[in-house]
Amino acid sequence: MPQATCHFLKATRIPTSADALFAWHEEPEAFTRLTPPWEAVQVLVQEGGIRDGARVVLKVGTRPFALRWELTHEDYRPGRSFTDRQVRGPFRLWRHEHRMRPDGPDACVLEDAIEFAFPLGWLGNLVGEPFMRRKLERMFAYRHAETLAAFSKKTTL
Repeated sequence: MPQATCHFLKATRIPTSADALFAWHEEPEAFTRLTPPWEAVQVLVQEGGIRDGARVVLKVGTRPFALRWELTHEDYRPGRSFTDRQVRGPFRLWRHEHRMRPDGPDACVLEDAIEFAFPLGWLGNLVGEPFMRRKLERMFAYRHAETLAAFSKKTTL
């Protein structure tokens, strides 16, 4: 029987300090530059950056199937991690932890750990998880490649 929640993890070694990578994620345009060009996502509201209590409202998808997705940020740990959690949206549960683990003085490991669940419990997960897993694998391959390229460029200049 499928589990009550689904899990996804993507980890990539980035050639910069955890503090520098965290600061890069705090920049106002971070979400936009990490959004794959094929994703139909529009930021409707973005308040408070990535600190505890910050809020983001997205329009995801295209008409007539577009939906609003409201997220809040929590567990802000400067230089190490922050989490976004769904307040309202398509999932029964969505929790995305962004981690920057030091790996020597000039590198860190970027980890995106996501816990999610669909409506309708195990049946929703059974139907939705394979599609969502493929979507997350593609999306985070892009996001991590963009991040790696940004810091690889900085180290070669």
